[in-house]
Amino acid sequence: MPLVSLLAGPALAADTHPFSVRDMLAMDRISDPRVSPDGQSVAFTVRATDLEANKGRNGIWIVPTAGGAARRLTSHEADGTQARWATDGKRLFFVSTRTGSAQVFHISKDGGEPEAVTKLPLDLDALEVAPGGRHLLFAMAVFPGKTPGETAAMLEVQSKRKASGRLYDHLFVRHWDTWENGTRNHLFSYEVATAKLVDLMPGMDADSPSKPFGGSEEYAVSPDGRTVVFATKDVGREEAWSTNFDLYAVPIDGSAAPRKLTTNPATDTQPRFSPDGRTLAYLAMSRPGFEADRFRIVLREWTSGTERSIDLRGDTSATGDRSPDDIRWSLDGRELYATADHLGQHPLFAVDAATGAASILVGDGHVTGPQPMPGGNVLYGRDSFLGPTELYVVHRVARIAPVRITRLNDEKVAAARFGKPEPFTFTGSASATVHGWITRPVDFDPARRYPVAFLIHGGPQGSFGNNFHYRWNPQAYAGAGYAAVSVDFAGSTGYGQAFTDRIRNDWGGAPYEDLMKGLDYALATYSFLDGDRVCALGASYGGYMINWIAGKADRFKCLVSHDGNLDEHSAYYMTEELWFPEWEHGGPAYDTPEGYTKHSPINLVRSWKTPMLVVHGEKDYRVVFPQGLATFTALQRKGIPSKLLVFPDENHWVLKPQNSILWHETVLGWLDQWVGKR
Repeated sequence: MPLVSLLAGPALAADTHPFSVRDMLAMDRISDPRVSPDGQSVAFTVRATDLEANKGRNGIWIVPTAGGAARRLTSHEADGTQARWATDGKRLFFVSTRTGSAQVFHISKDGGEPEAVTKLPLDLDALEVAPGGRHLLFAMAVFPGKTPGETAAMLEVQSKRKASGRLYDHLFVRHWDTWENGTRNHLFSYEVATAKLVDLMPGMDADSPSKPFGGSEEYAVSPDGRTVVFATKDVGREEAWSTNFDLYAVPIDGSAAPRKLTTNPATDTQPRFSPDGRTLAYLAMSRPGFEADRFRIVLREWTSGTERSIDLRGDTSATGDRSPDDIRWSLDGRELYATADHLGQHPLFAVDAATGAASILVGDGHVTGPQPMPGGNVLYGRDSFLGPTELYVVHRVARIAPVRITRLNDEKVAAARFGKPEPFTFTGSASATVHGWITRPVDFDPARRYPVAFLIHGGPQGSFGNNFHYRWNPQAYAGAGYAAVSVDFAGSTGYGQAFTDRIRNDWGGAPYEDLMKGLDYALATYSFLDGDRVCALGASYGGYMINWIAGKADRFKCLVSHDGNLDEHSAYYMTEELWFPEWEHGGPAYDTPEGYTKHSPINLVRSWKTPMLVVHGEKDYRVVFPQGLATFTALQRKGIPSKLLVFPDENHWVLKPQNSILWHETVLGWLDQWVGKR
């Protein structure tokens, strides 16, 4: 769909308003679509924001794939997520907290009152229904070698202890935003008819799904319903500095121990059985210790174990290699559907399983959750700079334009006025072509000059692409009267692995050069940008880059550093996933200190003079709060105008609705103070 199509209409109608954080929070967030066995319906999760309760509320919805009104299946105030069709297509299993813990329920596709399926002593997650419908699969966090009941009893004893100390003898001590307690995510099979529960990873001191973000995409059940293949990192004391995920196979009834399938020392994940069960597809990296290495699609003959790999390509150029992040088989087993970053978009690809040839089915916007349908059609979610995720069907045989089948956010989108996004390219470091985006202010007047919000993405291996972001949305700045500019600097994804690799050992080098050249290009190309009123903002690596920029450039009127490192050397000893800094900076900090210090912003503090807002979450164990506090301390001691916004209850991201409002009001207030509207 053309970017401009959603901008048509009465932009200045009296019943509309400029986009704001409250519009962003008001959107219904669609996720996890699942097509019914007959292909006639789609069940999905919708998250609606409850500002009064200061949280999101999730429910299960259903919509016909041919189009029609979407209806809500669950109405309880407790969450309902992970809708999974029963094999007869008449019922849906789902996970709900309505009884006080996360358990499985089932409900008729026509509605009615849900009934409990499980009554287990622990919360469960990552639900799937095994082919044939005899078993459910899900994960629970248990102590290795202990049953869920024994684990619950041990946790109860821990909670009643008078002493508060935690004793550790290996890493992880904490991960993302949680202190480790010794439990592991284990996959379980659950026989529906008998309630027989089996730990499929007995005694394994490893997680599947992985912490902190893994889900049911990390395991698969064979079409005959007999075998489960799962990904896990079973590396003992090396867990904090290893990326070695392997695939294991285990009978669904637990009658044999898990059998290791892969020996690749890098990451193997996302197993997917072909419909006939003869081939197992999965994603594999090749370089140990590198979390942003390119994934290749591996096809493994199930009986022989013979493997071949497919390189996903966005085009035939030397930089056309792409890294898929999701794969699904077509129902006839001839193709795989994949999504990947690609030139500032996140398209849907069709990959020929025999030849590896790839074509783009949907190229514009940010595509997620592809699901195969009968007749060669594919259901998927799509969002963009101009609106949140809605569900679509692309018709392969009819070759007609994708058909949108949900319209949950139409009225909300129509009520807000959006800025027009536009991609641009320029020549950056090492003469490479670098991509960026500019989003014009709402109610754009070409005769005016506008202040600039220069947004720097995190990762750093990521992309500021064409999607509807719920934390760093350029429309929040466009709605406040700013032009938003972003650059996918060296190290970004979607432009070939060689481009991504260029940031290694060069955090403050080529990326900084690309950012400055990108801003120069935008200011020279778009005359409505006021180069004397530019504020740079970033989070994570973007926050690091703000701290680096503070000592390298005086072109900015203000800066915003969110969860950014000040001292890369000390940060190594404070973070949790050690494989990341060890790859980025050439090894452990005690072996290669020069790799950490040469691009550490702390060495440039003497040159700082630009006003800066510092933001940090106290539960951020990735970039720890002392880094933000140190940044603010340096600013204050030097007498630089500065503020510190601390969220005691947030991690690396600001997620609670009221905190998001405060974040946006504070950040935009800072911009208004230094470069704002005249």
